[in-house]
Amino acid sequence: MNALLGIIFHTIGGGASGSWYMPYNWVKKWRWEVYWISGGIFSWLIMPLLAVLLTTPDWQGILQTTQGRVILNTYIMGLLWGIGGLTYGLAIRYLGMSLGNSVLLGITSVVGSLGLPILRNVPGVAEIIPEGLSFTDLFGSTGGQIVLLGIAILLVGIILSGRAGIKKDQDLHHLKEGVNSEFNLSKGLMIAIVSGVLSAFFSFGIDAGKGMAVAARELAVEQGYPFVTAAEGGFKYLFENNIIFFVILWGGLTTNLIWSTALIFKNKTGGDFADKTTPLLRNYLFCALAGTTWFLQFFFYGMGETKIGNGASSWTLHMATIILTANLWGFYRKEWKGVSKRTYNMILLGIATILLSVIIIGIAKWLYPELNALG
Repeated sequence: MNALLGIIFHTIGGGASGSWYMPYNWVKKWRWEVYWISGGIFSWLIMPLLAVLLTTPDWQGILQTTQGRVILNTYIMGLLWGIGGLTYGLAIRYLGMSLGNSVLLGITSVVGSLGLPILRNVPGVAEIIPEGLSFTDLFGSTGGQIVLLGIAILLVGIILSGRAGIKKDQDLHHLKEGVNSEFNLSKGLMIAIVSGVLSAFFSFGIDAGKGMAVAARELAVEQGYPFVTAAEGGFKYLFENNIIFFVILWGGLTTNLIWSTALIFKNKTGGDFADKTTPLLRNYLFCALAGTTWFLQFFFYGMGETKIGNGASSWTLHMATIILTANLWGFYRKEWKGVSKRTYNMILLGIATILLSVIIIGIAKWLYPELNALG
């Protein structure tokens, strides 16, 4: 039953992650920075606060008793991830849902899988990051070699998707209209690389703040909270990760608020917030929907992880569902309308290759549990 619930939670979370940007497409006559920060207030402030208020026992006490270094490290990971989240929106704007998410998630998967192992081989750095397998350890085990194979396949998928983007740019060079009116391959890919690398810092933030989740779990058990279940080696609380998300997302809020405010002043777009010539109520509702949907990806991911208990299984389900959902939206929006059959088949092959790599890495971590120490 736990496994089934975990699959359901991860499917909902992945679906939210692949869908959250869609409501922004229905915001009318607002500039990007205005609707981005309007939705972001729900993503990084309102929804995380509601989540801890409703689900985390004595969340203020947990923050007060947690070591300042732990909170600071978690917050810094959120700041860095915030740059990735900020540039994510720009990458999707210039590449579209399908190509943008395929490239972004591919890069994030590589960094998320190899970032900490590589850093553990760097003198002076290994001492300040969570313990686990190093990059050289991967070559010495069958499971590690399978992970490296999966990452190699993932890189092939990214290259194929990028090549499909180049072909799309050529196919639509004289036909920039409708959903493809802002398509800009070179700008989008550069932004996607930055976003893909920094987006992986969210997972590093979860690692940094695990102690807060443990404290929330212990209090939930002690106070007889519902949704506490027995697990291998102790208990799990369905909402124990919300306190970590709260701190990480404060970092994300800081980054995005500074950048969006700077753009609003630079472009003099602050009047959009109260411009009665725009559909104000509609715009605010769609921004709220986008922001809320964005937060739900992590809300349900945290729930799914407590049920499955295997980081590899959680990661595989989440990533695969995001890739599928985002690309379905991309095809629904006709982002590849007007391209040649060869280009269309190339993006399909790229998506399939990325999905295959995710499955291979997930299976490797499932067969070889010691690989979950990758970070």
